Amino acid sequence: MLVLTRKIGESIAIDDHIKIRVVQIKGKQVRLGIEAPKDTKIHREEVYLSIQEQNKQSVSATSDKAQSVAKMLRDSK
Repeated sequence: MLVLTRKIGESIAIDDHIKIRVVQIKGKQVRLGIEAPKDTKIHREEVYLSIQEQNKQSVSATSDKAQSVAKMLRDSK
């Protein structure tokens, strides 16, 4: 992990397309501004993890349903 110290108004560049700027520091919170291409998905980590979990559940549910339908089709022959 890279750890950097930045002041308000200073930024961090990631590749040529992403810039993260410190916008505000208030107590224990830091407000960041992120400039990135529109096709770059940016989420808070807890939202990202929730999306990943929902995707896993969706794939599992689809697989279970497909297996149930296949079993029903086999049984009906």
